[in-house]
Amino acid sequence: METFLIPINIILAVLLIIVVLLQKSEGGALGIGNSQESFISSRTAGNFLTKITSILATLFILTSLILTIISNKNVPTTSILDTVEEKNEQSLPEIPKSND
Repeated sequence: METFLIPINIILAVLLIIVVLLQKSEGGALGIGNSQESFISSRTAGNFLTKITSILATLFILTSLILTIISNKNVPTTSILDTVEEKNEQSLPEIPKSND
């Protein structure tokens, strides 16, 4: 299931980036491109891109949540610290012997 959802999630992320970059900024960007003709003609394109962005964002979030839920099922419930055995020996470290 993960091998099916990961490519879909990547494709949705790329499409979401592309659609967001295609949208016209609302800030005006120093007054560049704020003529009345472009405002009227870009209104319908803006509504379409806004709807596509919301759909892609919703699908991206859903696939991300599903991937998170699937990956949490594979995590072991025991800690690695539970499996470590403690050594109670109080011996001193050995000094290596020289080859004289």
